[in-house]
Amino acid sequence: MGIQKVGYDEIYTRSLRDPEHFWGEAAEQVSWIRPWDRVLDTSNSPFTRWFSGGVLNTCYNALDRHIECGNGDRIALIYDSPVTSTIRKYTYRELRDLVARCAGGLRGLGVQKGDRVVIYMPMIPEAVISMLACARIGAVHSVVFGGFAPRELASRIRDARPKAVLIASCGIEVNRIIPYKPLIDEAISLAGVPVDHCMIVQRPQHRAELSEKRDREWAGFMDTAQPAECVPLQATDPLYILYTSGTTGIPKGVVRDCGGHLVALLWSMKHIYGLVPGETFWAASDVGWVVGHSYITYAPLAFGSTSILYEGKSVGTPDPGAFWRVASDHRVHVLFCAPTALRAIKREDPEGTYMKKYDLSMLRTLFLAGERCDPDTLAWARSRLSIPVIDHWWQTETGWAIGANPVGISMLSVKPGSCTKAMPGYDVHVLDDRGCEVTPGITGNIVIRLPLPPGCFTTLWQKDEECKRTYYTAYPGYYLTGDAGYIDDEGYLWIMGRTDDIINTAGHRLSTGAMEEVLASHPDVAECAVTGVADEVKGEIPIGFVVLKAGVQRENGDLVRELVHLVRERIGPIASFKVVVVVSRLPKTRSGKILRGVMKKIADGERYSVPATIEDPAVLTEVAESLLGIGYPKAA
Repeated sequence: MGIQKVGYDEIYTRSLRDPEHFWGEAAEQVSWIRPWDRVLDTSNSPFTRWFSGGVLNTCYNALDRHIECGNGDRIALIYDSPVTSTIRKYTYRELRDLVARCAGGLRGLGVQKGDRVVIYMPMIPEAVISMLACARIGAVHSVVFGGFAPRELASRIRDARPKAVLIASCGIEVNRIIPYKPLIDEAISLAGVPVDHCMIVQRPQHRAELSEKRDREWAGFMDTAQPAECVPLQATDPLYILYTSGTTGIPKGVVRDCGGHLVALLWSMKHIYGLVPGETFWAASDVGWVVGHSYITYAPLAFGSTSILYEGKSVGTPDPGAFWRVASDHRVHVLFCAPTALRAIKREDPEGTYMKKYDLSMLRTLFLAGERCDPDTLAWARSRLSIPVIDHWWQTETGWAIGANPVGISMLSVKPGSCTKAMPGYDVHVLDDRGCEVTPGITGNIVIRLPLPPGCFTTLWQKDEECKRTYYTAYPGYYLTGDAGYIDDEGYLWIMGRTDDIINTAGHRLSTGAMEEVLASHPDVAECAVTGVADEVKGEIPIGFVVLKAGVQRENGDLVRELVHLVRERIGPIASFKVVVVVSRLPKTRSGKILRGVMKKIADGERYSVPATIEDPAVLTEVAESLLGIGYPKAA
């Protein structure tokens, strides 16, 4: 009996009891050049190898095989750019031909299997083409979010030591153009390692000056390139490196393999997202983040879907109806975005007026990830869209969902605030600081019993020992997620924030996520954040930061009293919640994560560095001024 014909409980149990059979069966959806010798190899614990001995090519699976099956004229990628007023569609055949030429061009530069290539581009088709071209010839790509500051970009170049960098001449924000060439030049200089080649996509909005011997324009590079065929690769060969911020300030290069990655993503498209090949899937993310890798580029194309590449914002390009316009124009079946994008829309258009302007009859599911979605925002979207709105939880390290509602198997009951249940292969547990399992409903450290399923990272780039220290030593036999939360008595997962977001107030462990959930339920609050600050008596006390909905005018004193009362009423006086700051915006990364740790340091008067991923550093100044206005930091 096929796994799609049975329920979640049976599928999940079988994935843990017999992972080799479960994932071996799932791997039949991949086109292999040579089948694997072993499905699962744990001989070098804590590291896991999936499908050892298997040979395949990810680019072939994403493009060529669909053409060979007669689907070459199916639309593979739709580029929708409101910032340039451009919509362009690529069939699988057209995209394959561009990718093959780019791959041939890279090979002509001397890029070979195992060489690294850094891609520094905004959301333009050439970014996806570059990624797939690297996969075609076995080069290991490392995509860096376009516009990253030179010092951060330099650290990634220094670590990856690329033979070539592929860049765009500029990025385009709502009201400004960001030239990339000066940033890459400075980064290469700071990195202090040789980079032989720099290919530049010249955008008409700003053309870069080619001043160095290594520089060459993309158009000429592509025009003279000979198409390259797919190179056979081991399932365990690296596909890409994706850098994520490290606790030491040095970025961690998460390494993804070829075989396990493709198996997991294909499984997820059908069973988690409920897609059928030929349908349209839109991950409203960026190729610089893991969501963009997994669900803009690799999963939709390998599955045979149409993927949307959107160069714009949820609001401001041009209005809060931007997402609904794209979903309507391109007949999107499943949309995946960050809760922060949804909250921005809700803030600007609380009644959903813009939503009503578009035909969303094809849209059947909205998935949210990136940060926990507060129940109020989830309910707002569900009531206005009249479709399931599903929060799910995953990480850069895992590459696909740890906890989700698998609509392609059987839609489970939605509990707002929960990411539903663990997905197959993820044996999730909640431990206290001593490593003991906690009882249902008690918040603790969320861990995953080894082995991790296919699709998860294999190590950190050239840093096996650091990988062990960071993820595997705190609780031997488990992967430390760094997230805190609990599992209820029905097996539902509740992710309440990063471990650092659990504060200790007078000996009581309190979840800032739970307090945020209460604040977000207030009718005047668009979005919020809670962080702990130092207190001489209680150790830590919570401070709330709230952003009001568009058009709301309130006396701060009255609003603060209402919010404090709400938290005391729903969580109790034990929370010691007494301080609320009203701000116009929250400091966030470009991917939508709220910088709670930075806000805490500002409130405590500690030194902090401005993260390279921050969307707008000016927001930190407003936060600092607002805190000073209520007497924080205390020393001030």
